[in-house]
Amino acid sequence: MTAHHLTHRTSFLTDGLRSSASAVRRQPPAALITALAVTVLYTVYSVAQWNRMDTPSWDLGIFTQLAKAYAGFDAPIVPIKGDGFNLLGDHFHPLLVLLGPAYAVFPSGLTLLVFQNILIGLSVLVIARVGIRRLGAVTGTCIGAAYGLSWGLQTAVAAQFHEIAFAILLLALALEAMINGRLRAAVVWAGLLVFVKEDLGLTVAAIGLLIAWRYRDRIGLWLAVWGVGWLALSVAVILPLLNTGGQYDYSDRIDVRGMLADPIGSMIAIVSAGAKYETVWLLLLAGGFLFLRSPLTLIMVPTLAWRFVSGNDVYWGPEWHYSAVLMPVLFAALIDAIETSRGSQRRWLRSADAAVVPAVTVVALVLLPTQPLGEIADPETFTQSERWETAHRLMAQIPEGSSVESGVVLMPYLVPDSEVFWLGNENPPPEYLIVDNQDWSWGPAHPENAVVHAEETYPGSSYELIFQEDGYQLVRRIG
Repeated sequence: MTAHHLTHRTSFLTDGLRSSASAVRRQPPAALITALAVTVLYTVYSVAQWNRMDTPSWDLGIFTQLAKAYAGFDAPIVPIKGDGFNLLGDHFHPLLVLLGPAYAVFPSGLTLLVFQNILIGLSVLVIARVGIRRLGAVTGTCIGAAYGLSWGLQTAVAAQFHEIAFAILLLALALEAMINGRLRAAVVWAGLLVFVKEDLGLTVAAIGLLIAWRYRDRIGLWLAVWGVGWLALSVAVILPLLNTGGQYDYSDRIDVRGMLADPIGSMIAIVSAGAKYETVWLLLLAGGFLFLRSPLTLIMVPTLAWRFVSGNDVYWGPEWHYSAVLMPVLFAALIDAIETSRGSQRRWLRSADAAVVPAVTVVALVLLPTQPLGEIADPETFTQSERWETAHRLMAQIPEGSSVESGVVLMPYLVPDSEVFWLGNENPPPEYLIVDNQDWSWGPAHPENAVVHAEETYPGSSYELIFQEDGYQLVRRIG
């Protein structure tokens, strides 16, 4: 490399660093502090959860396998979902390729948890800064803090990594641009949502129609077409093409034929579940009701609609990660509603934020003891699993690159060094098989003898016990 090229590269890096530093300095200090505090809180929670070996679902193992594949420049084949299963045939989320570089540097399931917390923290920065710039430092900071501690984000962090982590930030950026009247930027940020998950195409369409209606800009109609187009393309073509079963696996979640055949009964069923009212009530409390004055609230409708119409009751309540994408919309709508109210001819509306902003801040704090972050106040939260050392001794018995069948709990810990299969699928005979009598994914009863279980599950294969301690059994295939 010549001196000229070296000087040019050094200048380029220096300019990049200066540009980044300048961008940071332009952020409101209160927004930066709020975002950093929220990121740290959630990361403390996630690290404690990781050390407790608390794995609430198989999703972290699945997405860790995805990140591992992308880090190796491979197709997103995820054996946990099935032998040779391409995860792009499950949900359409090509933007998750961005997990690859982070995983390549830090190959661990914990990397995904920290990555998600950083994305959430960045969304807090966006919501807080638009609040500060439009409403003032105190009001904007309070709204940013209330958003960062909102129940929808907390339940998402507790549920561990999901693709919606990207949607949270993209929504925040799109809504900030809308509030600031930067419609082209809003279209770009919102347009990327179709690459996070297929159902977000409806949200993109809602944003587009709102831009067309509120701002009288035709670009909104093009965004709506983009959202609906990608929804149709992904569900009808891409997902079935990449799915091992040649279908869209979630087409049965909404019984359209049943609804058309019995519209009255379907409507009664939609409005009769208590979990749905709990979700709506918590949304109203989090936004102090005032957010309903903003048209931005309409962006929440597609997500709430498909969840409440679905026959799967897991979608109805405030648990898991399903409400996380509603949070940036709710708080951006609150900012918009407050700004609009300040120009109202009604005196009580002009001063509404004096009561609403403290109220939503207090609600976020009052709900804390019943939410995941409330666990931080309990010293037991930071107690490492009693079986941590045993589990890692067990995993050390498995040679790197080997195939292993396991329950849910150990999956994200096994993925970096092994080809992991889930015990509930029809898998090829694994080289190693783990029976964990404390893993909830076995159901009401676990096999007492891992060798017998393995040989009955995989006829023609022979296994031997090589590790047994603290409720774990590890067997190795010998023929």
